[in-house]
Amino acid sequence: MSKKIQFLLISILVGVLIFSVIYFFYRDKFNLDKVGNVSESSVLIKLSREIITGDKVFLVLFQNNMELRPGGGFIGSFAIIKTQNGKITSYEIHDTSNFDGRIPENTDMPLPMKKIFKIDSWKFRDSNYSPDFPTNAKKALDFYYQGQGEEKFDGVFAINAAVLEKVLEVTGPIKLEDYPSTFESKTALVTLEKQVEIDFGLQGIDREDRKDVMSEFLDELLKKSAELSKLDKVKLAKNLISELENKNIQLYFNNKKLNDLVLKTNWNGIVDKDWNNDYLMVVDANIGAYKSDYFIKRSMQYQVDMSKEIPEATLKITYQHTGKTKDWMTRDYLSYLRVYLPKGSMISSASDVGEINYSEDLDKKVMGGFVEVPLNTTKTIEIKYSLPKELKNKAYQLKIQKQSGSGIVPTVVNVTTASGENKNFNLILNGDTIINK
Repeated sequence: MSKKIQFLLISILVGVLIFSVIYFFYRDKFNLDKVGNVSESSVLIKLSREIITGDKVFLVLFQNNMELRPGGGFIGSFAIIKTQNGKITSYEIHDTSNFDGRIPENTDMPLPMKKIFKIDSWKFRDSNYSPDFPTNAKKALDFYYQGQGEEKFDGVFAINAAVLEKVLEVTGPIKLEDYPSTFESKTALVTLEKQVEIDFGLQGIDREDRKDVMSEFLDELLKKSAELSKLDKVKLAKNLISELENKNIQLYFNNKKLNDLVLKTNWNGIVDKDWNNDYLMVVDANIGAYKSDYFIKRSMQYQVDMSKEIPEATLKITYQHTGKTKDWMTRDYLSYLRVYLPKGSMISSASDVGEINYSEDLDKKVMGGFVEVPLNTTKTIEIKYSLPKELKNKAYQLKIQKQSGSGIVPTVVNVTTASGENKNFNLILNGDTIINK
């Protein structure tokens, strides 16, 4: 990810830090949901008071979810942002590859991480190996201090590149005078990267000037953002809230009270270790080193039969690779897939995942394997397994947790209850979901 795009993401982060202030001014126009015994509204108020009061220092992980990692996307860079009473007073951007040179060699890494990423030493850029953001945030801090970092942070934020789309949905497309492309919300990141990698040469722009488009884009984006109406500012704030809910933005604070607050709204991207009923989380790690996740469309089918003496489940995960040809952005998709299931589950078969690895993580049973999806093809992985017998003694509930950065995943769930009744659920998975039969 270029440094100019990193700066765009910093600009977006400014909105993340202060959007709750917008809420104070226009809160009568918000209609936020209640989560358990706490409303998103009350969480916003308390978070904003903390963020805009006094001096704060935040570590921000920039995650490119076009190259998916378990925690959201490849961490090509990170920022240290300092605020004073809600205003950003300074920021520094660090390239993780350069910073990693300061970190001692470390072969103590989760298995089969060495095999997956083919690395000899675990460093900052691969710190988000877990689907659990608090785990990743603590690991990022650990690597930061191993690299002789000296800042004391009030919190760690992760922001996926996909957030830019939600900003442009409000500001509208951007057209620059000296460039033929229009930067639409759904394609802006790709259009920008293609401009600086390919198109500049076709337009007669010198190589040393090829990144000027980023500065012009940023100037226009900030101009359009400043000119938004009050209602559009509210819309932008709501869009950023939706990015918190679908885990494109994840928050971790050193303050326990704040962490407890974001836990109640699930804005901290935590994997629920305390859930004691049926559970499912699908986690991909793009190991092909290209931006192929931009072209991957996922869908799932889950069928569970609770009428059996030992409950049986079948999970189908479909990958559609919409890329047509090899180019600077994509190749055949290669992912290391991990499926998180209730502890005590027993896998009976799994198709098209190569050698299967079994482990336990975050109090879950984990099945792992390699998935390859050639260009312009569709592949369905089928996994059959039994659930712990003791689940029959409980009222059936299913919790599906979504991986950060994986996009919208259409999901069909079919439940055969203990009494033999069939129930079907059609979901558009864009965040964590609980199904009650």
